[in-house]
Amino acid sequence: MLERLLFNAGSNPASSVPLSVDLTPLTIFVGPNNSGKSRALIEIETQLKAHHFTKGHVINQVFIKKTPRDVAIRELKELEIKPQADERVYDGHIIISRLNIQNGGLSRLNIPLSNILSEFENPNANNKNYLNQYYAMFTLRLDGRSRLSLTSDQGAGDLQSAPSNNLMYLFKNDDLRAELRNIIYSAFDKYFVIDPTNIGMLRIRLSQEPPENDKVERGWDEESVDFHSKARLISEFSDGVNAFTGMMISLIAGSPKVTLIDEPEAFLHPSLCSKLGKEISRVCAHSNKNVFISTHSANFLMGCVQSKVPMNIVRLTYDGTQGTSRLLTKEQLTPLMRNPLLRSIGVLNALFYNFVIVTEADADRAFYQEINERLLAAGDPRGIEGCLFLNAQNKQTVWDIIKPLRELGIPSVGIVDIDVLKEGGAVWKKPMDGAYIPVIRHEPMNNQRAALLKAFNETGLNMKTQGGINILSKEQKEACGDFFNSLSDYGVFIVPCGEIESWLTKLDICRNKGSWLTNIFERMGDDPSEASYVSPTDDDVWDFIGAIKEWLSNPSRKGIPL
Repeated sequence: MLERLLFNAGSNPASSVPLSVDLTPLTIFVGPNNSGKSRALIEIETQLKAHHFTKGHVINQVFIKKTPRDVAIRELKELEIKPQADERVYDGHIIISRLNIQNGGLSRLNIPLSNILSEFENPNANNKNYLNQYYAMFTLRLDGRSRLSLTSDQGAGDLQSAPSNNLMYLFKNDDLRAELRNIIYSAFDKYFVIDPTNIGMLRIRLSQEPPENDKVERGWDEESVDFHSKARLISEFSDGVNAFTGMMISLIAGSPKVTLIDEPEAFLHPSLCSKLGKEISRVCAHSNKNVFISTHSANFLMGCVQSKVPMNIVRLTYDGTQGTSRLLTKEQLTPLMRNPLLRSIGVLNALFYNFVIVTEADADRAFYQEINERLLAAGDPRGIEGCLFLNAQNKQTVWDIIKPLRELGIPSVGIVDIDVLKEGGAVWKKPMDGAYIPVIRHEPMNNQRAALLKAFNETGLNMKTQGGINILSKEQKEACGDFFNSLSDYGVFIVPCGEIESWLTKLDICRNKGSWLTNIFERMGDDPSEASYVSPTDDDVWDFIGAIKEWLSNPSRKGIPL
C-alpha cells in the first residue's frame, strides 16, 4: 500500500540530504526519549487521512503506491454493500463498508467510483477528496489504552450479517481463530477461545485445554457450557496478557493495511516483549500491508530482528534544535546480539540513548556514572543528559564496543587509564580503528605514543599510580597534553592523572583497588543536605566529564562514520 517515507532530517545534523526509505512490511522507529518516534506514527496517520498534504516535523511525506485500475476495482467491489432502505445512491457512486477494528461497528463510504479510481492512480497528489477516507478505513493506530480495549466483551450481533466487531469476525472464522490460538498458546501456555454462552455477548477466555472441535467452542449446549466454565476470562489476567492478545487480534482479525503501534512493550516483561516482536514480524511477513512501530525496548527489537523478516529500522534523534534520521540494517544489529560480550552488557540498549560512555571495568562505570548524576542533579552544564554508561572487560575490549556503536551513528566515548600508552602494535591499533581515527594518522600517533612512553619510563616512576602526566617535565607534560587532546578529538579519553583511583585525591580514603569504589562512595556521601556530601567543583574529574560532554554535544565531532 505504501511505497516510501521521506524524512526531514538526514543521518547527521550537518547532512543536507534527508533520509528516504523504501518501505518493507515492517518499519521500526528507535531512539532516545523525545526523539520523535511517537510523533512519526501520528504524522504518518495524519498524512494518510488528510484531505490536503501537510508536511510533518519528522516525516516530510508518505508516498503511496499507485494502484492499477483493475486492482482498485476488485478491492472496491469486495467491500461493496447494498444501500440501506433510506440511503440514496447517486449515479456512478458505490457504497463500501468495513469493520472498524478499533471502535467497533462498520465504517461506510458512499463515494463516486470514477473519482476514487483516478485518485488510486495518482495517490500522492496534494489534495485527496476520497482516497483519504478510504485510507482512514484501513489505518489503525494502537496506544496503551486502545490495545487493552480490544479484549473486552463484545456483542454477538446477527451471525448471518457482516461482522460488526473483531470478536464476531473471529468467531465466524475458524482458521483465523486457530492461528490466534496457536500464538497465544506459545506465549502463555493457554488456549484462546471465544465464549458465546452469555447469550448475545462474546467474551474471550483462556483455557487449560483446547476445545475438542469448533462446535464445542461455538455452541450453547451442555458440553460447550461445561467447557467454557472451566476456562478463565481474559479480564482475570494481567494487562500484559490483555495487551499482547489485543495487539495480535488487531493484526489478525482487523487486517488493517496500515497499523501503527506506539510502544508495544508497555505492560510486558522482557521475554514476552521478544516473543511479541517475533509474532508481529511473522504476521507482517510476505504481505502487502505496512506496520510501523515505535519502541523503547531492546528485547522487542531483538525479537523482530531474530524473525528474519524484511524490515526497516530507523533511529531518530533530536537535541532540542536539530534532528537526525538514520537507517540501520539488520546486518549492523546482528553482531550486537550474537557477540557474547556485547550481549552480556546489553549494548543494544544504546539505541535508545543519546550518548554512550564505555569504561574499562564495572567499577569505572559505576564511578563515572555517579559523577555524571551529581553534575545533572546540581544543574551543572557539564552533566550529560541521556547517556548510557557501559563497561568492557579491559582497555582492549572498550573499542570492541565503541566501533559497532559508532557504525550505527551513536556518539560513543571510550575512557581508559594512562597505561594504554604501554600498548603498542595491534593493541594500540584497536583505539585507532575503533574511534575511526584516519589511517594516515596511525603511524605518527604511534610514534608519539612510543616517545611519551620512553619519557615516562625515564622518570623511574609509575605513570599510573604516581601522578600521571604530572611526573613529566613541563615540556614533556605539554606534549603529552597535546597528544591526549588529539585523541579526545576522536572521542578517546585518557585519564590524565593516571588511573580512576587517582581522582578526587582530596578525599582521604584507602585507595586499594579491591575496596576503592566502596570507600570513595561512602566518603562522597548520599545526602546532599549534609556538609560532608561531595558536590561538583571546578576541577578534577568534574572537568574531565565536562570535556567528554563537549565532544558528545558537538555536531561536528570527529570519529563517527557517515
